[in-house]
Amino acid sequence: MSETNRIEYKRELTDKLDIEKEIIAFLNYHEGGIIYIGIDKNSRIIGVRDMDGDMLKLKDRIKNNILPSCMGLFDIQSENKDGKNIIKINIASGSEKPYFKKKYGMTEKGCFIRIGTAAEPMQQKMIDELFAKRIRNSLGKIVSNKQILKFEQLRIYYESAGLSLNEQFASNLELLTDKDKYNYVAYLLADNNSTSIKVAKYSSLTRVELTENNEYGYGCLIRAAKQVIDKIELENPTATQITFKERINTRLWDSVALREAIINAFVHNDFSNEVPPKFEIFPNRIEITSAGGLPDGLSQKEFFLGFSVPRNKELMRIFKDLGMVEQLGSGVPRILKSYGEDCFAFSDNFLRMTFPAQRDLTPQVTPQVTPQVTPQVKKLILITRGEMTRQELQDSLSLSDRMNFLNMYLRPAIESGLIELTFPDKPKSRNQRYRLTKLGEEMKL
Repeated sequence: MSETNRIEYKRELTDKLDIEKEIIAFLNYHEGGIIYIGIDKNSRIIGVRDMDGDMLKLKDRIKNNILPSCMGLFDIQSENKDGKNIIKINIASGSEKPYFKKKYGMTEKGCFIRIGTAAEPMQQKMIDELFAKRIRNSLGKIVSNKQILKFEQLRIYYESAGLSLNEQFASNLELLTDKDKYNYVAYLLADNNSTSIKVAKYSSLTRVELTENNEYGYGCLIRAAKQVIDKIELENPTATQITFKERINTRLWDSVALREAIINAFVHNDFSNEVPPKFEIFPNRIEITSAGGLPDGLSQKEFFLGFSVPRNKELMRIFKDLGMVEQLGSGVPRILKSYGEDCFAFSDNFLRMTFPAQRDLTPQVTPQVTPQVTPQVKKLILITRGEMTRQELQDSLSLSDRMNFLNMYLRPAIESGLIELTFPDKPKSRNQRYRLTKLGEEMKL
């Protein structure tokens, strides 16, 4: 693959390579982009000698040489191509344009934009226009109304992820304003706050009959997100159908898509108006609503293509640190894989995702009845003792025809719920045994 408007190749990382220029150009570009290190301009894979060292250098240069801070707007990953290690830098379009080199400031020497396959200097007029549009009410700039904050929950989550928070964590995680005051991100992540996240459950298809109104929050936003994930996981039952050939498990909703939607609702929610995301469970659907429409500069087409413009880069960075976000721009494609574009509804102030349930799995209450069994199945139940192989069952009935035994005795007994497999996930296992179910035991008495 050759270079494009979104892909740049660099042979190697050296002190002379102006990698900051390339990254800034993608940050200022409305689609973001990808930089590969270890591939030359002719698309030949050269490889990277010092993978760990180069990745550390990249993180350090991006952190210290680019303003505004773009932490949370990039991924640095190692990949293997043709047996050689390369580095992939995935860069999202930033919401605080223009980004620039710290050394030169917001000048034509410091600001760049992607044009075609090159990073070109940005004209001063464009710099001034972008600065005038810059989002000034981002969470990182809003001062928390409480300045006495504790972060024990956040510290525990970092330790669980194998990371630690040192004395400078508030600065490193961008929880401070430029005047060293706790910002609104810090408030959302603190042990105590007034942010309530609601998960409502209805017994009807409308919002009339509310049966549950669970409130999570009033504490670290990470904890609230995990609680919402756990709650909706509990509300997503698995229907199991066991046949003679296989065991089929199906859930009301795709669990991967749901998890991505929940995380996206937290990370991309516009908390600046103190409106949290909302989660609603109906018998036939789940609705997830987050405040804020599409970020400025991102069209619906670009949204569905997976281009990422994180609304809250500080939250994005922390969710990534804790392994709750895998890669920039990966959430929407995973949702689309299961539900398509129709599940998204956009307005000026909100984004709603609606996930329909699989109708044939909707739980139904049915009376328990004793199954009607054939004489052959009745005989099989009477001779079954503990766990027995297929051959043992067949021999106990003095049957020589294997197919006759399977079609007239064993399969009908399994389908009637009277006999079960000891290894339902592996119906053809050589260690497979068969035993009576509770219903089969009752019928035998």
